[in-house]
Amino acid sequence: LTLGFLGSLHCVGMCGPIALALPVVNNNRLSRVAGIVIYNLGRVATYSVLGIIFGLLGRSFIIAGYQQALSITLGVLILAALVIPDRFLKRIPGSNRFYQPIARIKTAMAGMFKTRSYAGLLTIGLLNGLLPCGLVYTAIAGSIAMADPIKGSLFMMFFGLGTLPTMLGLTLAGQKISMELRNSFRKAVPVFVFFMAVMLILRGLNLGIPYVSPELSKTDCTKHSCCRK
Repeated sequence: LTLGFLGSLHCVGMCGPIALALPVVNNNRLSRVAGIVIYNLGRVATYSVLGIIFGLLGRSFIIAGYQQALSITLGVLILAALVIPDRFLKRIPGSNRFYQPIARIKTAMAGMFKTRSYAGLLTIGLLNGLLPCGLVYTAIAGSIAMADPIKGSLFMMFFGLGTLPTMLGLTLAGQKISMELRNSFRKAVPVFVFFMAVMLILRGLNLGIPYVSPELSKTDCTKHSCCRK
């Protein structure tokens, strides 16, 4: 929830154009607010489903006994993504294949912008949750570290809910938020992402600090039968 709330400053810069261009029903203020809420709930729903998928992925790492290594690796990857320029990331072999489905998602979203209905707004929100976003990737790393589909889904759901106040305010405020201010918000986000990465690394170091770096070896043995054999 905190990651979503503080990181939603990033959403103002990245998703601001989409939020401001939403084909909301302007019959009255209530219908406008309802449309904006439906769009954002679509994003949250997609995040929740992603949390289930990646929570299952993290669970497989725990069963294999790699929970500590997984948590540390995720933290290091997030730190690396903060310092490596985007132009180098795009040169990674096979990265072009990643952008092909993204292009199809954007095309589908563009079609929904031609309609003015709650169903269209919900679809835009659902598709928007699949667009590439560094902040969402950070939240996905957290859901993997949860190593449980239910907890992973809840992690992503609360992350999405944390972004709601800022995104609702942005859409309702409209053009009153200048591009310069949005860019300033974006510059603050790496600080929160850095904090998340450090927390993941500490969690994997097994330092015995409650909630921050618990003794994973003990908790895992009580949860998974494979550890008791």
